[in-house]
Amino acid sequence: MAMGKILSSGPILLFLLYLVALVSLPADAAVKRYQFDVQVKNVSRLCHAKPIVTVNGMFPGPTIYARDGDRVVINVTNYAQYNMSIHWHGLKQFRNGWADGPAYITQCPIQNGHSYTYDFNVTGQKGTLWWHAHIFWLRATVYGAIVILPKQGTPFPFPQPYRETNIVLGEWWNNDVEEVVKQGNKLGLPPTTSDAHTINGKPGPLFPCSEKHTFAMEVEQGKTYLLRIINAALNDELFFAVAGHNMTVVEIDAVYTKPFTTQAILIAPGQTTNVLVQANQAPGRYFMAARPFMDAPLTVDNKTATAILQYKGIPNTVLPILPKLPLPNDTAFALSYNAKLRSLDSPLYPANVPLKVDRRLFYTIGLGINPCPTCLNGTRLTASLNNIT
Repeated sequence: MAMGKILSSGPILLFLLYLVALVSLPADAAVKRYQFDVQVKNVSRLCHAKPIVTVNGMFPGPTIYARDGDRVVINVTNYAQYNMSIHWHGLKQFRNGWADGPAYITQCPIQNGHSYTYDFNVTGQKGTLWWHAHIFWLRATVYGAIVILPKQGTPFPFPQPYRETNIVLGEWWNNDVEEVVKQGNKLGLPPTTSDAHTINGKPGPLFPCSEKHTFAMEVEQGKTYLLRIINAALNDELFFAVAGHNMTVVEIDAVYTKPFTTQAILIAPGQTTNVLVQANQAPGRYFMAARPFMDAPLTVDNKTATAILQYKGIPNTVLPILPKLPLPNDTAFALSYNAKLRSLDSPLYPANVPLKVDRRLFYTIGLGINPCPTCLNGTRLTASLNNIT
């Protein structure tokens, strides 16, 4: 709450910070303005209808588009019954820390009927990031993509794609997500796993009642497409593949990488991965698919979400082909894939990392068990940092 008191009692300070942000914008920068209305909407998936919290009634929410150097102004009005804050995941808040968004950390959450304006500069970044609710488990449905294009006249450091598409991986619970968390805390157990994973908010035709809940993208033979893939799932690392097609990884978390080709990718919660896909196979319909990676004895939602890559002119009656995804516990693939990630490190995009280590820190992050007399087993799982909850 201290931040709120400082800002409310210091309008001169806020005005000075605003002037600093304005002066620091490059001459060719633009101001991109968005309106986010946080509202509850009834949505149906897996033969279940329920109210979910959305932005502008969309699931996933709207995409933020900007260029490197732009100023982004987003007014958020909260019409939901929950307090709300939005985090711009991965965006470096060099001079605008007040816009970072985690509730009770950099801001007080936005209460029902109130508004808050996020105002930040995009500085030295380009690529795919994302935004999400940063309070409770509301980011289960409140999320969307951020696409940062290079400055005008600056090409991608890889072949120019014919088109690009956002692929946002997420989860769906048939029950109210906040009630799922409360029940887990009450019993002292991990929350129940999701009922399905989703691709752009849709689980795909391998699930019941999903004929209308399947994302499809049309491609033309011989063209190259950029997929901006985001893992918005709460907890699950996910494998992703396109049947019959290789993918060339060109960016991770808004950092260009040395391109490499793979049949599948591994993407962690909160991570983004840009890949190039060439439509160079026999015209048909091909499944894009995602399912979890978990090599520890923990329960995950192990079902496969699907979407469709469909060549132009191919009728919907053609049955799609499923990709061959790694096994859910394929540690060898996970280690091999992560070992291939390298900075582009070119003259235009050097890898400027510190070469001198001043101080070494050791952290232990884990789960512990605390006594809980009211819980089912008399204990409760508790997150810890260096054995401190």
